[in-house]
Parts: sequence; structure tokens; C-alpha cells
Amino acid sequence: MKYIEILREGERVNEVYLCKHRQSAVTKNGKAYENLILQDKTGTLDAKIWEPDSQGIDDFERFDYISVTGDVTSFQGALQLNVKRVRKAQPGEYEPGDYLPVSSRDVDEMYGELKDIISSVETPCLKMLLSKFFLEDKEFEKRFKFHSAAKTVHHGFVGGLLEHTLGVTKLCEAFCRQYPMLNRDLLLSAAMFHDIGKLEELSVFPENDYTDDGQLLGHIVMGTEWVGEKIREIPEFPKKLASELKHCILAHHGELEYGSPKKPALMEAVALSFADNVDAKMETLKEAFASIPEGNTEWLGYNRLLESNIRKTSR
Repeated sequence: MKYIEILREGERVNEVYLCKHRQSAVTKNGKAYENLILQDKTGTLDAKIWEPDSQGIDDFERFDYISVTGDVTSFQGALQLNVKRVRKAQPGEYEPGDYLPVSSRDVDEMYGELKDIISSVETPCLKMLLSKFFLEDKEFEKRFKFHSAAKTVHHGFVGGLLEHTLGVTKLCEAFCRQYPMLNRDLLLSAAMFHDIGKLEELSVFPENDYTDDGQLLGHIVMGTEWVGEKIREIPEFPKKLASELKHCILAHHGELEYGSPKKPALMEAVALSFADNVDAKMETLKEAFASIPEGNTEWLGYNRLLESNIRKTSR
């Protein structure tokens, strides 16, 4: 299979891709055409059907696997596929695993690391709460291993939610070693819970888009409510500790303008917001640089999350 990441301008493509997006449009001259976004596990590619009513353009829907013939061109510095022929692919012509972006790390290994951290939590009610989600609920475990952490910005791949959660939790562990005044059990619990609302905010692959509740409520509120429901199943859970844990989740984006209902008011909430920000931004850079050859220090342009023009470091 010729993956999207290795396509180059001037190539003729005859491959099967996942149709991530399809939309009809009209040129300035009033001519109908179609916008597509094609996807495989290495990335996405913008595509155009300039003659949608021509022979060889068969019926297909969004999220279908489609067999595409076309030419790779360049538009405003980005690759684009000029589609000549397209049809819905038949079972056996594709392997679904080739079309979903996946974590470079083994999900079972990462989940094992998370369980090891849970075993180190000493506060009984927090360990019990963590166990209700990560150890006892096998359906939760299955969903958590498969889900992404974002639609597009960072960790937007299968296993991304787990990878991001583990990364944030390990950063929080480092903060605890550097700043012993932090409540380790509270901070690590908040780190593991901080993004569980993403399971409801984003639909599963291959769609990986915002749900209705995701648009109306958001993962921070939904995650906090979910944790609160489980806390009520533990009668001995201290009310003050419950409020502190929920506050850390509510404040983990750090600023009101970034979507946090509350700004961090506890030391642990401050630490969590920084860990979340660091992991998200480092992953953003990692993904931006993934296809840039070693030694290439050309500027890549403005990055929205980092609010800066970026490039790789010289070696």
C-alpha cells in the first residue's frame, strides 16, 4: 500500500483510502465539484473531484473505504489529490488497521504502567475510585485503550487518550519528586481522571468527531460529573477531598479562555494544568516534525496551538 505520508507531487495514485470527509461545493464560476479528505494511518490528504458527474465517479459515502485513481498535485504548499476515478471498495480490498492513525507505543504496555501507578496510591478512597474505572470496569478499559485524546490538535489517534493520560501522570510524578509539598495521591488521581470525559466528548474511530454532548457540555464537565457519580458509590469518601479532586479536573486547562470552568486554586491543580499543557505541546511538536527530514531546519509556518512559527533544531 502507498501510504499518504510518502506521496509526492506528480505521482499517479491507484489506492484504497478511508473517506474521512465529503462535501459538495461550487467554484467562483458556478461549477460543481467535491471536497474530500482521505485518510490512512499515516495522515490525511485533501482531494478534489472536479468532474463529479463524469464516468468513473461512482456512489460512495463519508466513512466508506474508497478505491481512488488520481494525480498528486500541490496547492498553496500542500499536497492535493486530483481524483479521476473513484468507487466504493469491497471487503477484502483493504485492512481497516491500515486506515486508523495509531499510537507508536503498545497500548497494553502503557495501560500496565498506568496500573502500576494506581498500585502506588496510598489513600484508600482514591485507590478505590481509580480501581472502579481502570481496574474493575473492563468496558471502560477497552474504550480508554482505543480512544483518541483530540480531534486534530494532539494525540488524535487510536491509543492517544491513554498515551496522553500516561504522559501527564508521569510528569505529575516528576513534579511530586521536585515539590514534596504536593499531595501525590490527589495529583496523580486527578491526572489519570482529567480527560476521561473525552470518551463521551468524541465519537469513536473512524469518525473521531465531537458528539452532541461534546459540543453542549465538553469533556471537562462530563468527566467531572462521571467522577462525582462514582464518588457517591463510596460512602466513606471525604467531601473535602472529593471537591479538591473535582476542582483539579475542572481547572486542568488552566485559564477560563481555554475552556476551564475554574482557574486553578490548589497547588495540585496548578501542577496538573502545567503537565497537561506540556504534554499536549510536546506532542504537537512531535507530530509536526514527524515527516520533516533530519537536518531540515526550514520554518514550517504558524502553529495555532503554539501561537508561533516553528522549525526543527539544528544538529
